Amino acid sequence: MTRLMPVLSTLTLAAVALLIAPSAEAGDTCTADKDTSAKAGSACTATLQAVPASRDLPNIVAVAQSAGSFSTLLAAAEAAGLVEALSGPGPITVFAPTDEAFAKLPAGTVEALLQDKAKLTSILTYHVVAGSMPAAKVVQQVNLPSLQGTDLLISKTANGVSIGGAGIVQTDIQASNGIIHVIDSVMLPPTQDIVATAIGAGDFSTLVAAVKAAGLVETLQGPGPFTVFAPTDAAFAKLPKGTVETLLQDIPTLTGILTYHVIPGSTYAGSLSNGLTATTVQGTDVTFDLTNGARINNAQIVVTDIQCTNGVIHVIDTVILPE
Repeated sequence: MTRLMPVLSTLTLAAVALLIAPSAEAGDTCTADKDTSAKAGSACTATLQAVPASRDLPNIVAVAQSAGSFSTLLAAAEAAGLVEALSGPGPITVFAPTDEAFAKLPAGTVEALLQDKAKLTSILTYHVVAGSMPAAKVVQQVNLPSLQGTDLLISKTANGVSIGGAGIVQTDIQASNGIIHVIDSVMLPPTQDIVATAIGAGDFSTLVAAVKAAGLVETLQGPGPFTVFAPTDAAFAKLPKGTVETLLQDIPTLTGILTYHVIPGSTYAGSLSNGLTATTVQGTDVTFDLTNGARINNAQIVVTDIQCTNGVIHVIDTVILPE
């Protein structure tokens, strides 16, 4: 599905500047107890040395300029009017795409973004986290809140560490006002809410029809955040014949079933644990089982962490029914 950011107002730019002003000093607490070695991305093995940023070093913009491999990023920051903010006292952590990372985008994308300040600003601030976050701390997280407002998901595999789908290929480049981690792809924030994402996927026609019948569309388009365990059309088809049609005529029961699939807040796959219980919007609990894959009650979780502007969707293969 298309991943382009909605328009941000001038107030958003002001908020960005405030977020990376000296009030973010609390991020200075993100230091490591000891050096850690980890494989980062697929391109290199980095030694994660959490050294506090020295005020004698150049700022983040100056460090990026001297590196010589961030020309596109710097041009984008200038076009978005963010150079002054990124040069401020901070501290901030920047996940910086290289020129090669920008070159991976479809032809014409960078040029179009340079002419669209709102979308460009949204994408760039999606690469920035408040506070000083060394690599040793990053790898301990499930997600990090970006200054754009959407969470960045951290993934740790045998191939290395990634954030927002981008491989981290170099870590802990120190600057006077924070830290730079180099990534191999440009990260694009989600642009659609939960309902629009489900409609666009094409596998949730029954779920969408049920949500509309229950009058829950507006709620699931709201700010949230929500975590939705979304049964596919095939999952609904497993119910006894006539069940769906009956439920569409019984709005209270339908609403109870649908809200049983929703948990308040954003719950990502990396935060699940075996035996964990969570209270649904419907009011009763669901239980997670990680002994053989990941299950919620009797349903297998088949796809995880589909990010939306107002939460996250996990796809399940069975409709779960409250007791």
